[in-house]
Amino acid sequence: MSAPHRGEPTGWIDTHCHLDAAEFDPDRAQVIARARSAGVGLMVIPAVMPSLFGAVREVACACDGAYALGTHPLYIDQVGDRAPEQLQAALAAGANDPRLVAVGEIGIDLFVPALKTAEGQARQEALYAAQLDVAAAGRWPVILHVRRSADVLLKHLRACRSRGRAVPGGIAHAFNGSEQQAHAFLDLGFRLGFGGALTFDRAHQIRRLAACLPDDAIVLETDAPDIPPHWLYRTADERSRGATSRNEPCELPRVAQVLADLRGVDLDTLREQTSRNALSALPKLQGLSADRATRPSAGV
Repeated sequence: MSAPHRGEPTGWIDTHCHLDAAEFDPDRAQVIARARSAGVGLMVIPAVMPSLFGAVREVACACDGAYALGTHPLYIDQVGDRAPEQLQAALAAGANDPRLVAVGEIGIDLFVPALKTAEGQARQEALYAAQLDVAAAGRWPVILHVRRSADVLLKHLRACRSRGRAVPGGIAHAFNGSEQQAHAFLDLGFRLGFGGALTFDRAHQIRRLAACLPDDAIVLETDAPDIPPHWLYRTADERSRGATSRNEPCELPRVAQVLADLRGVDLDTLREQTSRNALSALPKLQGLSADRATRPSAGV
């Protein structure tokens, strides 16, 4: 078949997987191979703190994918006050790296008890705002951690815009907010990430949003090794008896089938739509997608 034009999707894009996580240390190469066999053309690996920036870069090279740099709110106690400076320096050093596509994973978590206290939220907001400023200064899209925090995240995104330092969009990862919040992110140039959570029949809010949002709103993700789809889920009792539930990027097409059924479209149409949305949300992915498309072995 002829090669796609530059920037056209060449397969499924997993816009959020932590392939550098320790859970994948025993068999990372096999995990990558399974993803390739399943038709996952690109994987985006977000960092969670500066000490792991090098690791995500290495794993992105190993899987021929992309990476993002930032400090995740759950790791706020493991980084010092210099985290935003370290991010700025790493972005400057990697500015010409085609695999570095965004700032992330950054955001706010108001689910974890220790972080949703007044002090915890204040610290998270300070770190998030500082990283947003770094991203805006370099015109980097951002990958956002949104966990019961959509309104706070939107507040800071609007504040950046009001100061003339808007970030150029990005992805609201694992979105589970209201329809109003969804459209607020879309209005600011973001796409919304959906993954394994939508495969659960009782996830009514996520499934309703996944079914009704505009075609250009949604990107796909696994968040591997986390947020397993229902066919990998293990109950607390099962886990106590040693059962494991590691999610992998190779599950993305099966998750996509659930989404396609919810939206009433065929799988090929959904692949094209969601992959184009990913390339639009993270524009530097276009170069990686086009490079893969022109190789003799391209095609998934």
